[in-house]
Amino acid sequence: MNVQESFDKFIKDSKRVLKVSRKPDAKEYRELAKVVSIGVLIIGVIGFVIVLLGSLIGI
Repeated sequence: MNVQESFDKFIKDSKRVLKVSRKPDAKEYRELAKVVSIGVLIIGVIGFVIVLLGSLIGI
């Protein structure tokens, strides 16, 4: 598969994805925002604990 064929396949696949995708409704958007917020909070807490343990150990 050469570069032109790869590019054409990428364009074809991208068009197909855009055809089946849709804009989320308000309820779905709120649920997604909650999940993302919880994930960011968990990662922040884990990072804070690691930095706190590192400072207590003296690294």
